[in-house]
Amino acid sequence: MNAEKPDINKRISVLHTNDMHGSYMSFQSTLDNATAQTGDSIDNLTRFDKIGDIGGMAWMTTAVKSIRQEKGTQNVILLDGGDTFSDDQLGNLTKGEAMIRIMNELDYDLMVLGNHDFDYSLKRTRELEKMANFPMLAANVIDQETGNPIFKEPYILFNRDALNIGVLPVGYRNTPLTGNPKNIQGLKFTSGLEAIEKYLSELKSKADIIILLSHEGMAVDKIIAEKINGIDLIIGAHSHDIIEPPIKINQTYIVQALSDAAVLGETELLISNKKLTGINTQYHYLWHDKYTADQNSDQLIQKLRTAYLTKLEENITRTDTVIGRQYKSESPFDRVVTNMMREKYNTDVAFLPGVGYGISLKENITSEDIYKLLPHPAKIVTLELTGSQIQNTLEQTATNLKPKNKMEIVGGLLQSSGIHYHIDLSKPIGERVMDIKIKNLSLVDSEIYKVSTHSGMLNGIHNYVEFAKGTNIQKTNIVLTEFIIDEFRKMTKIDIPKNMGEVTIIK
Repeated sequence: MNAEKPDINKRISVLHTNDMHGSYMSFQSTLDNATAQTGDSIDNLTRFDKIGDIGGMAWMTTAVKSIRQEKGTQNVILLDGGDTFSDDQLGNLTKGEAMIRIMNELDYDLMVLGNHDFDYSLKRTRELEKMANFPMLAANVIDQETGNPIFKEPYILFNRDALNIGVLPVGYRNTPLTGNPKNIQGLKFTSGLEAIEKYLSELKSKADIIILLSHEGMAVDKIIAEKINGIDLIIGAHSHDIIEPPIKINQTYIVQALSDAAVLGETELLISNKKLTGINTQYHYLWHDKYTADQNSDQLIQKLRTAYLTKLEENITRTDTVIGRQYKSESPFDRVVTNMMREKYNTDVAFLPGVGYGISLKENITSEDIYKLLPHPAKIVTLELTGSQIQNTLEQTATNLKPKNKMEIVGGLLQSSGIHYHIDLSKPIGERVMDIKIKNLSLVDSEIYKVSTHSGMLNGIHNYVEFAKGTNIQKTNIVLTEFIIDEFRKMTKIDIPKNMGEVTIIK
């Protein structure tokens, strides 16, 4: 977007990343979906336009250094939108330290805490914050012991070219519904809107330009721009969107730079008389035929990997096709997994939450590839649910996809095996799911069905409350990721499941 005016007298480039999910390594794109959460997005479909190697923090470093050299370090700010250091096998093995050390090399200025930035416990998040040479903040994540925002400061001021640029970071309001509740004990998550209303006036008195660094997702960022005056720019995250051209609502611009360290966002602020008069945006896709890896960053990454190389690079199986993850529709990878769970545990149905991290499996599949898709140590659980409880669960996934209030959006489509049904999102809430069948027989409200799932579902992730109400609950000590790796090792290759198409969605 080019909104330049003749009276522009200052330019500040804000570089931004988001939802890297521990993806410090490059990956090969597919044409079907950009990354896990984008290929079937209801709001903003994003696809790569070619197949090739893309992303990786060594390539990101090259891009950042190039822009700083071109624009001058004094005219550049580097921000990250959160969901940053977990969801990866090396991330798990180092409990987030690997990504923090890599980011330190890039000299980030600020990171907002996303919902997955507590995956290794609040204690570990505090330790990582001390390792980082940049602040991690979230004005709406409250330390219940002190009543203050986590790490005390609700916002930060940057002085660039005699301008005060205020950045207010807000985390994800529904974080307690997206992970292990034990990891966030002692914290309270309020809405970003509430935090903005609390601090915006104070920030206006100190800053010439105000940026909201938001992990609330594109749909909620739009609501914020509609309801709140005085924010110049929202740099978004959580929904894994490329927003091009930028959205402008009232006087607020909204941008976001995909996910998985594939793209570096650059938003140039065009400023006259200390007021924002427009922006220029550029998304730097880190294609390897365009960028080279930064040598120092690459050496650091190889050093961090060395102690764990045997685990990370273990060949588990292969595929002759592309097995991707979808977020708001049936996911081929998750169907593979739920099929295995249902067969191994002899259940009628298997369920997993719809999650938006991970990239597609192609050719040789290593251990770290699988950990990109199943990073968390959830344990397999079996239980029994009535037909009525299953109906309620399916209605909940329809609500998650399209709630009455967009502030309640959480999670993607419930992933499953062994159950056929239709969702019509145009119908009223509570009446969206129909034609439910298990074993080719219509669901019976009073009948008991055997279900396999995992401990996160039992804990109520994404508002799935019926699992905890089930009967004959059997908690195993088998971590789902380890189960899948063991099962994959027995297979010469994996294919697209033959039972795709069990779920149809009318949008």
